[in-house]
Amino acid sequence: PNTRYPIPDTQHPPMKLIFGLGNPGRQYERTRHNLGFQVLDILARRHHVVFGPHKFNAFAARLRLNGQDALLVKPMTYMNLSGDAVAPIVRFYKVPLEDILVVYDDWDLPLGTLRMRPKGGPGSHKGMMSIINRLGTSDFPRLRIGIGKPPENMNPADYVLTRFDEDEEEIIAIAREHAADVIEIWITQGIERAMERANRNVMRDA
Repeated sequence: PNTRYPIPDTQHPPMKLIFGLGNPGRQYERTRHNLGFQVLDILARRHHVVFGPHKFNAFAARLRLNGQDALLVKPMTYMNLSGDAVAPIVRFYKVPLEDILVVYDDWDLPLGTLRMRPKGGPGSHKGMMSIINRLGTSDFPRLRIGIGKPPENMNPADYVLTRFDEDEEEIIAIAREHAADVIEIWITQGIERAMERANRNVMRDA
């Protein structure tokens, strides 16, 4: 059965914050832009925790892994305003930037490819732009999951709201699981080991 851990207050802050980006609402659940939500859902199922409402316009689930305490967070602000939830939560818990991880889709990466970095710019991702603007820094870890480039005749804003076709879903299903593996490694072993695991071609590992 699922276990609901209490969402921690500032007296008992989590050691790590993991933000999965996406859009709230059932119509967006399986779209490319919701990969961050989808990966956090996998982690919640693996560790038998459930999401509940957080005071800063988000849903969160607390998990403990090998003695490490982490909070999985899904902002409910819609993608382009992700920073409106992320920044207040980071400041509320006073977590160091190196203990924050943002998980999101990226059309600049081939489908199913994972890339993890300790810091960097937002690229073309508006959710990351919002987070960087609200935090005032880009010096925090991120895990990107490739969704492939939009077709030439499609607006990228429309493309990210499409679903994966059957062939793509076979690839991205593997990528989601690998992304969840990488996050577990990041929580328990740190970013260097997590980067070693992430920055390999997902299909080679399949």
